[in-house]
Amino acid sequence: MTALLEVRGATKSYGAVRALDGASLEVAPAEVVALLGDNGAGKSTLIKAIAGVHRLDGGEIAVDGRPVVLRSPTEARRLGIETLHQDLSLFDNLSARANFHIGREPCRPRWLGRLGLLDERAMTREWTAHLERTRTRMDDPDGEVGVLSGGQRQAVAVLRAVAFASRLVILDEPTAALGLREAGKVLDLVRSLPEQGVAVLLISHNLEHVAQVADRAVVLRQGRVVGQAAPTPDNHERLVSMIVGAHGSMAATVDEGGQ
Repeated sequence: MTALLEVRGATKSYGAVRALDGASLEVAPAEVVALLGDNGAGKSTLIKAIAGVHRLDGGEIAVDGRPVVLRSPTEARRLGIETLHQDLSLFDNLSARANFHIGREPCRPRWLGRLGLLDERAMTREWTAHLERTRTRMDDPDGEVGVLSGGQRQAVAVLRAVAFASRLVILDEPTAALGLREAGKVLDLVRSLPEQGVAVLLISHNLEHVAQVADRAVVLRQGRVVGQAAPTPDNHERLVSMIVGAHGSMAATVDEGGQ
């Protein structure tokens, strides 16, 4: 089966700092892959390259086996790739519903495209449908996002990312600001995405959450992929060893089955 996403030998430097040093990664269709690593391992740089935020210095990104050049997040979205970054990218002066549709507002008449009038009824229908599908509660969808709690802000950003992804959704620490109940809802949502034909690339420091949803965990350290394993309880110590750099020679040989 052709991989949905392939990153081959990715390199990226910021001045003298080498954030990515030949990193390679694959995500199969409808697969949930966790990307693990300590702070500074290069995880955010890698996903920003996939999302079209940064251009790689070297290496290649391929979608469905075809090399692509992602010059902007818009180009990534056209390929069905949506990304939730840690900064959430929300506008505090707009409502939750407006943030959900930002850049994708339905207009009428449709033939006028972006020159038409905002279709408020369509926006409300889409917003309500996605809230119901994801079982997300929003007390005041018309209130400014800036006054919402951290958990509610996170919920809006997660909802937007998963709602518009048609092939791959990249989630960078989606449960970091959430309580137990809200985090459980996000994990349920991640589990449901492969059933809809959407693959997930998940960055998380919470190995318990990773074990609940991921098919495979890939570990990045100092800009390189140093190993991978199924995120099972039996492989927990091995994954931690790869993340922190202990027993590197053993960890690097761990495959998907943890052999």
